[in-house]
Amino acid sequence: MKEKLEQIRAAVESALKNADAMEALEDIRIKYMGKKGELTAVLKGMGKLSPDERPKIGALANEIRQKLEREIDERKTAIAAAIEAKKLEDEVIDVTMPGRKNDEGKLHPLTQVMNELKEIFMGMGFSVADGPEVEYDYYNFEALNIPKNHPARDTQDTFYIADNIVLRTQTSGMQVRVMEKTKPPIRIIAPGKVYRSDTQDATHSPVFHQIEGLVVDKNITMADLKGMLEMFVKKLYGEETRVRFRPHHFPFTEPSAEMDYSCFNCGGKGCGVCKGEGWIEILGCGMVHPKVLANCGIDPEEYTGFAFGIGLERIAMGKYSINDLRLFFENDLRFLEQF
Repeated sequence: MKEKLEQIRAAVESALKNADAMEALEDIRIKYMGKKGELTAVLKGMGKLSPDERPKIGALANEIRQKLEREIDERKTAIAAAIEAKKLEDEVIDVTMPGRKNDEGKLHPLTQVMNELKEIFMGMGFSVADGPEVEYDYYNFEALNIPKNHPARDTQDTFYIADNIVLRTQTSGMQVRVMEKTKPPIRIIAPGKVYRSDTQDATHSPVFHQIEGLVVDKNITMADLKGMLEMFVKKLYGEETRVRFRPHHFPFTEPSAEMDYSCFNCGGKGCGVCKGEGWIEILGCGMVHPKVLANCGIDPEEYTGFAFGIGLERIAMGKYSINDLRLFFENDLRFLEQF
């Protein structure tokens, strides 16, 4: 039995020298020291030994078991170290190499222009107001001097949610909401989406963006309106930009006008962009109608005001020389990544 134990020790030590993987170590342990292993089988036969031989063989068997367990652990540590070293060698990182540049998201061009317009008007003392896109008929039409059966309602091509609820056709409803709750002086812009039943083409869309502006105070005149809007256009397009005002009609302003600016493409000489006229329409404006002030609880004998409405898409098209409004809504990355 002593010879058998020595043979097992020699066999295990030889096997350990050739073992180069954790799986091989586990196989050796099971083969020789498992429940059905060769060393375990020898120990089970110790009952056949004489009382004098049993203590000696038992001590030798324990010594060999402990030695083999220690050698297996040492071999396991060595294999783990070799695996780690190999992994470090294969996955070496050169910290001096430049990193990979991550693609960064960008603001949509309409958002960029919207933020620019907000900055311009906030720099002139305006605050930003916000309101619902699903609006009551009263705020979208009636309070703005557009009663039932008024022809202006037809030109708006309104989306009706219910008899008295619409998708707002303009952000002008915010004029009324602000004037109902705020005493003059008032100086606000109201940017947001508006909806009209238009056929989509290069210059029209059923969904677009508008920025409504409102100023109400004592002694406000048309000269204040013209001076403020001219300053706005020059800040947006440059000091060399010229403006002109043309008489127009809006139910909620009187007198009313449309404002044009000199074509960004030809400087006013006439080209395909401005259809040979040298001017591009940018917004509608006028003095707030006395009825609108009265509807909001503001005395038109004491206060006057002006309002204007800017089409955001038209501004962006002029700023970036874009000739098709649909590009803003198609989400083509080749287009959007230019901004």
